[in-house]
Amino acid sequence: MPPILSLRLASADLVICLGDGLPSSNSSPIALAPHLPSYITLPLPAFARNMSTTTGTPHHVVILGAGVIGLTFAYLLTNGIGSENYKVTIVARDMPEDLDSQAFASPWAGANWSPMQYDERLHKWEKQTFDRLWDMAPTGLTLRSPSKVYFEQEDIENELWWKDLVRNIRPLELDPSLPSNIKKAVEFDTVSLNPGIYLPWLKSELLLRGVEFVKRRLVSLNEVHTYAKDAVAIVNATALGARSLIGVQDTKVFPIRGQTIVAIAPKAKEFVTIIPKTKGTDATYLIPRPSPSGMVLIGGTFQPNNWDTSVDKATADGIFQRAKALVPSLGDPETRIISHNVGLRPAREGGPRVETEYIELALSGELVPRGPDADTGAGSKKTLVVHAYGFGPAGYQQSWGAAAEAVGLLKAALSA
Repeated sequence: MPPILSLRLASADLVICLGDGLPSSNSSPIALAPHLPSYITLPLPAFARNMSTTTGTPHHVVILGAGVIGLTFAYLLTNGIGSENYKVTIVARDMPEDLDSQAFASPWAGANWSPMQYDERLHKWEKQTFDRLWDMAPTGLTLRSPSKVYFEQEDIENELWWKDLVRNIRPLELDPSLPSNIKKAVEFDTVSLNPGIYLPWLKSELLLRGVEFVKRRLVSLNEVHTYAKDAVAIVNATALGARSLIGVQDTKVFPIRGQTIVAIAPKAKEFVTIIPKTKGTDATYLIPRPSPSGMVLIGGTFQPNNWDTSVDKATADGIFQRAKALVPSLGDPETRIISHNVGLRPAREGGPRVETEYIELALSGELVPRGPDADTGAGSKKTLVVHAYGFGPAGYQQSWGAAAEAVGLLKAALSA
């Protein structure tokens, strides 16, 4: 019988049965909460089959933030040869099981690969991430699906910088029933995931590796050493929190409000979206998710600097009608709405910040909260900080590539 790991979610127990290899007919499923009607089987990770013995004192790395970037960073740091050289603690106000929390973005994301604007650095991250998510499909964690991308302009060659990234791209003949603003279209195969499954899976992997999770809201980088005085590095994966976190206070960080609908639509099996000629506050897309019942995410909005997390009914009606014009099967009787959602994408002027710096952090003083490891006799400590935040709507589709670069920066700095 495979080993079993149980986690407690907000509304149900999540039981993960880990087998040795890819899913088979003898594999045991994950039983998820009722609002996440999906089942999945996971392979036993290689590290659990061939554990290394720690030599010497490992570097204690504290990661602030338990969204997809922080979790992926921890996964890569604790994976493979040399992983025994690191002790990892993740400190966050919101954890992967807090799937109903609007205080962080990861539970609400579209969480697929979608066309974004071109950037050489981001293209590298997206290529690495796409390949990784594509290869994970046999486990059931991700879903390979056909897609249709519509354009409101005739000349689309410059828009297709990603044609070597996706699979099986080809021109698509337009259906006369489509909205008149659509001028060109392509189809290809892409990949998506379900945050409600994927985030708890990442946490379960990390727990098996001995990663410690501390649920706590920190207001300052100074607090880290009062809870982990032996920490040699801090990873700042606080997303929107980087705007207010004392010691960072990056005023370039801003939210992009996204309102979406989660539905069961068994006949909607393709990712569909429109690339507008000029960017506005509305976005139209439908994303199939790994699910035997036909779960889809329908969107949406793209509203910069809007902090409102309440659902707007008129907006929801508009989202559904725009999507139905592209995917008529949404009007079938078996389609049913599961939830209306609002999340704040953690964007940053100038793009994501993935870099290192050394910051002198106070270890004591009247304004420094004291944790169990507080050392009131010390004044300050020069500390390595690795920043990894500001990914906006592309956190999932850049996660593996961006985290790999950030991990490389951490290791280089610690070995210097």
